[in-house]
Amino acid sequence: MNEQIRNVAIIAHVDHGKTTLVDALLKCSNTFRDNEKVMVRALDSNPLEHERGITILAKTTAINYNGVKINIVDTPGHADFSGEVERIMNMVDGVCLLVDAFDGPMPQTRFVLKQAITYRLKTVVVINKVDRPGADPERALNEVLELFMDLGADDSQLDFPVVYTSALNMTSSYSSDPADQKEGMEPLFDTILKAIPAPKAKEDEPLQFQPSLLDYNRYVGRIGIGRIDRGKIQLGDNLVCMRLDGSTTSFKVSKLFSYRGLDRIEVDSVQSGDICGISGLPDIMVGETVCPPSCLEALPPLRIDEPTMKMSFGANTSPFSGKEGTLLTAQKIYERLYEESQKDVSMKFENAANNESFVVTGRGELHLSVLIEMMRREGFEIQVSKPMVITKVIDGVEYEPFEDLQIDVPDEYSGAVMQLVGGRGAETVNVSSENGQTRLVYIIPSRGLISFMNQFMTLTKGYGIINHSFREYRPKLNRAIGQRQAGVLVSTDNGKSTAYAIKSTEERGTMFIGPGVDVYEGMIVGENKYQNDLAVNVSKAKNLTNERSSNKDVTVVLKSPRRMSLEDCLDYVNNDELVEVTPKSIRMRKKILNTDLRKKYEAHHPEEYAK
Repeated sequence: MNEQIRNVAIIAHVDHGKTTLVDALLKCSNTFRDNEKVMVRALDSNPLEHERGITILAKTTAINYNGVKINIVDTPGHADFSGEVERIMNMVDGVCLLVDAFDGPMPQTRFVLKQAITYRLKTVVVINKVDRPGADPERALNEVLELFMDLGADDSQLDFPVVYTSALNMTSSYSSDPADQKEGMEPLFDTILKAIPAPKAKEDEPLQFQPSLLDYNRYVGRIGIGRIDRGKIQLGDNLVCMRLDGSTTSFKVSKLFSYRGLDRIEVDSVQSGDICGISGLPDIMVGETVCPPSCLEALPPLRIDEPTMKMSFGANTSPFSGKEGTLLTAQKIYERLYEESQKDVSMKFENAANNESFVVTGRGELHLSVLIEMMRREGFEIQVSKPMVITKVIDGVEYEPFEDLQIDVPDEYSGAVMQLVGGRGAETVNVSSENGQTRLVYIIPSRGLISFMNQFMTLTKGYGIINHSFREYRPKLNRAIGQRQAGVLVSTDNGKSTAYAIKSTEERGTMFIGPGVDVYEGMIVGENKYQNDLAVNVSKAKNLTNERSSNKDVTVVLKSPRRMSLEDCLDYVNNDELVEVTPKSIRMRKKILNTDLRKKYEAHHPEEYAK
């Protein structure tokens, strides 16, 4: 065994504190200089990760503790990025299963633990947030034990060590009593060294290396990240990549990377059992095997989750195109999507029929909305369609993805939520109530969750908690699910919205804009209180006479418009609508902007709006 190395992944449900725990491990191992400024959740290098409080892509770091190098992989918790978690299991010899002392195991906890048990990885259970008000570490531990048994763990897997922590305060102990927490992470470090097995030392054997993750750098190209199963890699080695289709490609290792703290450092060689990144092959792919020409032996391929959601990305064609962004053309969008596909193996894209737009596929709405938000901040102007699920045809039968759905709501909202979910093709699995909270468990078509969040949060006044994860493909339900029922208010004119026009329009429904906003024909400016769309003029001004003056408009009192975020808009639009995304604005619009042409088209193609 290579006793100088440990490879461990931090796995948990979203928001249970994985990245904060990695922060604590980095700081308590003296990885940073005393005068070094380190941001909170340091591994979440993407600004979006900090703003949303989530980890989007898995990241590798390494620390030294008592002469042992501990490679730590921080994994995403959200279901949309669960494919990364599954592939990471191939890189590590054990996991730290993090569980919130208040919440206990949640849906994604079940998914990640199931992967660890399947790969027979040694598990260290970390009960985190023991200082949280209402926390019950012992109850959380009992629920974890029940989860292990539910998932079919054997006796050796049930014999897991437990550490109690408050990652935010950088304290830990072996006791469930919060009063016993002491500064530092020594109990967790010591448990990792004792419980997580060291990788086998196979340095004298022929090389086998399999990338489990991808990264991309414009200077060196695609970087394959994984663990060296046997042998060693040296800078400049001439190696062979055994492709997933059975072909082989020769290449030379141009860069070799190892990890230390937050840094990816260039090295000359990496030994068996260690985690590293290599470049030199522009199209190296997850699951392929890198080996020497003299010993072509492939490792078993890794499973890569198929995309379940798709939407179109195209250049902005609205009358406001080019006013707010700098990256406007289909070619620029293609280059950006290509770059993203080089490091995100779950995202794919292809040209749509009109060649000015692209069909982008991903693991879910969040996965795709994060990409849109990143592009918006980089200066792109794009228009995107409503997210749609990807169906399969098996033996002549159309199948669609289904998901496990868990909802926690106060008792008074449970009836309304059950009615809402029931109308979206959901199958009830379990209903339970405790301490004024109702837990509802369903199996639901993925398309039933499109445009669901807005209604759900409004219905529960923000008190509802929802978690979902992909389950399986089932025969498609023959019913319309996920379409917005309400009609919209659509502008008939170009110009600037006025208080006078909005005052008369807001009686028809809910406005999305206030006065003084630039609008164009075909732009969605509000929601109609009836099911049909309504064309409105929100830019007309009051006719002035000798008796009337413009200051009288100042006395108009308007309702506050409903503010729509990017996710809100993606949830809201229907099949005949688009979301226009620019660095400064997010607007919704009809695909056909001209009012007369749109009405004629809708009259002759009613089937498109009933899907």
